[in-house]
Amino acid sequence: MSTVPIKHPGQTVEWHLPSKRRVGMSALITGESAIFTIFVVAYVFYVGKSLTGPTPAQVLEVPTLSTICLLSSSLTIWRAEKAIEDERIASFTLWLATTIALGAAFLTETALEWKKLIFQDGLTISTNLFGTTFYSLVGLHATHVVVGLLLLTTTLVFSLLGWVDSRHSERFGVIALYWHFVDGVWVVVFTVVYLIGR
Repeated sequence: MSTVPIKHPGQTVEWHLPSKRRVGMSALITGESAIFTIFVVAYVFYVGKSLTGPTPAQVLEVPTLSTICLLSSSLTIWRAEKAIEDERIASFTLWLATTIALGAAFLTETALEWKKLIFQDGLTISTNLFGTTFYSLVGLHATHVVVGLLLLTTTLVFSLLGWVDSRHSERFGVIALYWHFVDGVWVVVFTVVYLIGR
């Protein structure tokens, strides 16, 4: 981290430049937030305008278990962040593995939901406007979960090989920031699709 001396009469204060990694991730999150906003607005705009069924009320069930899993993963990744900062690598590895398991459970539940929607309810991306906007929005989020899980799994492998210590806490913090973003987006998607849109 770079510092810049700032001179005041009688004293010199150091100003720490923000982490390039955090600035980069913040810029990425800002851009991704704009993309998600477009997809959410499209979903809200087209909800209820499908000329044919099925409708959200007919086929969507509130994904309570998967939501609990994903939102809980924000707590576990925060615990992992604290553990790596304190050089508790075994604890870090455990919390990281728990985060990955919760994220994988969320994706599994999403896959099961899609299987039901496609094969039992006949809802595909080309069925109607609801299908198009639903799979686009929820699929975009699921893609971000997959990317997050790849980053976390890579970190877990490095940790198991003994290549991770407290010097890497800032780098892991950047990955954790992305994961918190994924969790935060799900709150919006869940509210719009499964609560308001039904």
